[in-house]
Amino acid sequence: MTIKILIVDDHPMTVDGYVNLLSEYGFENATPHFIKAYNCEEAYNKINTQNAIDQPIDLALLDISLPSFEKENIIDGADIGGYLRKTMPSCKIIIQTMHGEPVKIDNIIKRLKPEGFISKSDINFEVFPIICSRIVEGERYFSPTIVRAQEEISKNNLDLDVHDSKILTLLAQGVKTINLPEYIPLSLSSIEKRKATIKDQLLQNKGSDLDLLQKARKLGLI
Repeated sequence: MTIKILIVDDHPMTVDGYVNLLSEYGFENATPHFIKAYNCEEAYNKINTQNAIDQPIDLALLDISLPSFEKENIIDGADIGGYLRKTMPSCKIIIQTMHGEPVKIDNIIKRLKPEGFISKSDINFEVFPIICSRIVEGERYFSPTIVRAQEEISKNNLDLDVHDSKILTLLAQGVKTINLPEYIPLSLSSIEKRKATIKDQLLQNKGSDLDLLQKARKLGLI
């Protein structure tokens, strides 16, 4: 029996490290077969290759920060996860990140519902393969930083859906409101309404976009 594992990270040494760790650990007598990619385009193409030969991927380890594939509007590891969800719904997804912004994390969780979400600062070489094995067996695992990020969203009593979180994240990245429809499948008027609702939650609807971002940063959300 073979378990097919996709590893996507833009640091080749990191990818090789994961391969070595998981090769030594084992998966319930299954032999791991590794598919390596170092950017969004490579990952996209290798997913398509596995689909073409009818050999779906069983487990995907996806770093968030990756060189994008603009032709297919795949910007980061979360977008790769979205493509996997659409093309290989049975694949178990583990998202890995160095960041802990609650809004961004909340957006990814709501959008992908990953089986695993790990902050790289939370784990070590010893526990990582154990976590992967348990996820393959059907468990779900979020590391402590990810859990704290979810608690921050709950503590501030925010009700943000996937699009709301994306709006706030993109504004924080410097994207102008008029350009948001290029990144979010909503009309400009719908985005404006959603932004007003977010302001109502954080600012009682009083303030500019700059005020909104300042308040979000003060709360540690972005």
